Amino acid sequence: MRFLSDESCDFTVVRALRAAGHDVTVVADISPRADDEAIVALAAREQRILLTEDKDFGQLVYAASVKTGGVVLLRFRTGDRPEVARTLLDFVDRHGASLPGRFAVVSRGRVRIGP
Repeated sequence: MRFLSDESCDFTVVRALRAAGHDVTVVADISPRADDEAIVALAAREQRILLTEDKDFGQLVYAASVKTGGVVLLRFRTGDRPEVARTLLDFVDRHGASLPGRFAVVSRGRVRIGP
């Protein structure tokens, strides 16, 4: 799968996805400090699923009805941080085909996938 990792996203997630064979572009490498609208537009244009830990993307997608290629919002407490990469890989394996164009929230022990 193709992903765009927001600057808020833990780099262990990027490494794990790449090691599993996924194509991951990192915002910090191509457009540091880009605003959220530009990041969503880039992900949609390049047909990438946006990976983020920034809740502002939920506001942008739902309240402003911005079109996306898909968003995965990672919500993990500090104590659960070691599980982020493994949990995301399991999630992508199980739900990857349904992610384009959807908004998903992934946390320890819980997954929500919306329109």
